[in-house]
Amino acid sequence: MATMSLAAASPLSIAAPAPRTAFLGLRVGGMAATRFPGLAVASQPVERRAAAAVAMAKREQELEEIRGMTTEQLEEEVVDLKGELFLLRLKRSARQEFKNSEFGRMRKRIARMLTVKREREIEQGINKRLSRKLDRKWKQSIVVRPPPSLRENKEE
Repeated sequence: MATMSLAAASPLSIAAPAPRTAFLGLRVGGMAATRFPGLAVASQPVERRAAAAVAMAKREQELEEIRGMTTEQLEEEVVDLKGELFLLRLKRSARQEFKNSEFGRMRKRIARMLTVKREREIEQGINKRLSRKLDRKWKQSIVVRPPPSLRENKEE
């Protein structure tokens, strides 16, 4: 008297095809994205493309401003921005209010400044090894001082 379960003996469970998913693709900007990445970019709304163009123009303007600085000004600005970045990390660890986007903005600005500094070194014919040696000397010569935002708070 063997009993069999209905699930094991049912011919429907054996021959049933795998369930189909309802996934029809990603939606980008209100339009369904295709499997071709080039077509998905073309389907972006005009507003998004205009915002990207404005951001690029701001970036170009910032680069022109950075290139207009002297090397000493660049180094001072990098030190100040690194101090501001340190203060942001302190605020985050103390769970104080801060803008999370400031981290990326400051890091990118520091990277742009250091890139311009390196471009100038390349123009002068300074190779990578000597550049790193000079960079180490510069970092050791930095005098620790409070960042500009702290200096402004002390004055008030």
